[in-house]
Amino acid sequence: MLNIVIFGAPGSGKGTQSERIVEKYGINHISTGDVLRAEIKNGTELGKTAKGYIDQGQLIPDELMIDILASVFDSFKDSKGVIFDGFPRTIAQAEALKKMLVERGQDVSVMLDLEVPEDELMTRLIKRGKDSGRADDNEETIKKRLTVYHSQTAPLIDWYKGEKKYQHINGLGTMDGIFADICKVVDNI
Repeated sequence: MLNIVIFGAPGSGKGTQSERIVEKYGINHISTGDVLRAEIKNGTELGKTAKGYIDQGQLIPDELMIDILASVFDSFKDSKGVIFDGFPRTIAQAEALKKMLVERGQDVSVMLDLEVPEDELMTRLIKRGKDSGRADDNEETIKKRLTVYHSQTAPLIDWYKGEKKYQHINGLGTMDGIFADICKVVDNI
């Protein structure tokens, strides 16, 4: 199976590129953000708990996310693979994801790191907030999310380098150009 972790700061294009990867390679997509937003919209207990963390610009606790992920992953029958979008975000989560996959006879094939300068991320996220109405895309919350990303999530780069799974992708340029760079990496797995 082709199991991809797509990685990058909020606004780096993970969702956009994930959709293209799913379409081209026929794999499933797990966006933790989409899963959590659905839980919040449906008013579930998980959704209410998650909303409290999200509204503060904080990460969801690891145990909660792994349980959600395992459930969604297991729901895909006869899958060619999965792209993990928005997870893992910490080394502990990466270790938990690896354990969850190993228990199923799987592994992460590659970690794609979409790198975008911070000023561009801020511009993209503020525009997305205006276009979509997402409450977490306002300047104050974006700054908190980027601080959390740099302190808690960026260390994953070195962790995946140690696993020999890391691939850098320049997240600036046209959507087609970025996707072409991603395809070169995926096609060589």
